Amino acid sequence: MFLNTPSLQAGACALAACVALSGCDGGAHAGAPAPSAASTDLVRAGGAIFVPAASPLRARLEIRAIAETPLQRPISIPGEIEADPARLVRIVPPLPGRVARLHVALGDAVRPGDALLTLDSAELSAARGEAGKARAAQQQARLELERQRTLLDAEIAARKDFEQARLAYAQASSDAETAAARLAQLGAGGGAPSQRQYTMRAPLAGRVIALEAAPGGYWNDTAAPAMTVADLSTVYLAANVSEKDIGAVFVGQPARIELNAYPDAPVTGQVRYVGEILDADTRTVKVRVAIDNRDGRYRPGLYAKVTLAGQAQPALLVPPSALLQGGLETRVLVETAPYRFVPRVVATGAQAGGMVEIRSGLAAGERIVVKNGVLLHD
Repeated sequence: MFLNTPSLQAGACALAACVALSGCDGGAHAGAPAPSAASTDLVRAGGAIFVPAASPLRARLEIRAIAETPLQRPISIPGEIEADPARLVRIVPPLPGRVARLHVALGDAVRPGDALLTLDSAELSAARGEAGKARAAQQQARLELERQRTLLDAEIAARKDFEQARLAYAQASSDAETAAARLAQLGAGGGAPSQRQYTMRAPLAGRVIALEAAPGGYWNDTAAPAMTVADLSTVYLAANVSEKDIGAVFVGQPARIELNAYPDAPVTGQVRYVGEILDADTRTVKVRVAIDNRDGRYRPGLYAKVTLAGQAQPALLVPPSALLQGGLETRVLVETAPYRFVPRVVATGAQAGGMVEIRSGLAAGERIVVKNGVLLHD
């Protein structure tokens, strides 16, 4: 005999609701409060959140499985435009003298061999005089050597006199070669000893970017440049990469450069050089990015920010809307059964293409709420 009482009917309804809830989340809700079939209230138990079938939130939630995606982790660092050190020459007069004439002005373009400045130098006259004396001594020693060879062949002179003449000729020849090499180094070979004018010429094509000399002035510091000539058709952005990012930097790496002077006109380039030595004080390595500067727009000394594109590596990327902030922790809602979610703390990394990298806390293939998860977050 079965008794159909109101209490038994209520118990049967509760049992049916419990069985329906167990079928929705795989039995993972044992011990959790069981909503009625028409309930729209969220069920929270043991840190988990269950969205009932009748809840309108199901239609608003977007759930997606997370897969590994190639990610280039960008490195952004400040930098400064520099001239190419291989195309910058500081013109230093090799001997003192009065500046008789300047052939160029600041900013002038020059070609290899163009005259830059002319010095009136007494030391040049002295060097030419010494070279002349050395040539004369060499000629005299050569004549004496020939005379001693003739006397030796005729058995008139002793062999020791011939050997002495040969040694004297060798010494004179060495002195003459040294004097000639000195003039050749100055670029002042030939000329009479009385000629005091010395003209310095451009060693490369470029522009005069610094000028210190003035006509009529006496230049006696042979360690200071009178002017600087540089070819700025290619310049470099120099930046210091921190020790932790060295492994992500390589020659040929693409770079995006934003200059403070031209914030709306970024320029692209490639890493041309990565330093071989770590600076012990700053714990950084020097990196140089080559920039085409044939229009002369990028001047040495300009400040900029360079962003280096790292090598592509697999990473888990989620949209920012999937991240829920709670205090100092960032969480995502992980689906453990259909419409049953568990909050999980994650660590975020780089941002790229409107996505955020998850460095820890998630595994590939897990399903999370990527949109409107804030509606479930308390």
